Amino acid sequence: MTRTRCLGFIAGALYLLTVVTSIPALALKDPVLADPTSAGAAALQWAAALEFVLALACIGTAVALFPVVRRVDEATALGFVGSRTLEAAIIVIGVIAMLGVLVAGPAAPALVSMHDWAFLLGPGTIPAVNALLLAPLLLRAGLVPRALPLMGLVGAPLLLAASVGTLFGIIDQVSPVGFLSALLIAAWE
Repeated sequence: MTRTRCLGFIAGALYLLTVVTSIPALALKDPVLADPTSAGAAALQWAAALEFVLALACIGTAVALFPVVRRVDEATALGFVGSRTLEAAIIVIGVIAMLGVLVAGPAAPALVSMHDWAFLLGPGTIPAVNALLLAPLLLRAGLVPRALPLMGLVGAPLLLAASVGTLFGIIDQVSPVGFLSALLIAAWE
């Protein structure tokens, strides 16, 4: 197996890990964050652990892909590493806020709000930036079927528009419009 193929396999496995950790984490934390007074410490702890692994996998995907895509454009490839690292950092901020809910008492709603904003900015917005950086590199390199980076290039503006709409209260992040805007990026990732 060539080095490029090996790195591609590692990146693919790490992208799969991001999906395998993010979906159960969402299912575990949402009911508890919706009602912070409920007895859900174990669910939040498991969700936090899964999201921490998610953050590490985010960084891992960028590190694995960097040697492959830097041949196309090193500055853009480095931008992708930075963007993916920023996404991971915002995810960890959300994890810290989520764990704070366990001990916050009356301050829990503020921490839930902090988590929700981190969720909007991290995994809700930064993947569009990631796609705008990585998709052209993959398209120019010809390393994947053209349909994949095209999904990223079409989905990124849709997700950014939905994120701005959520930021200004025009739409809810968890709504049919929010779901549809994230669909292409989810498929791309």
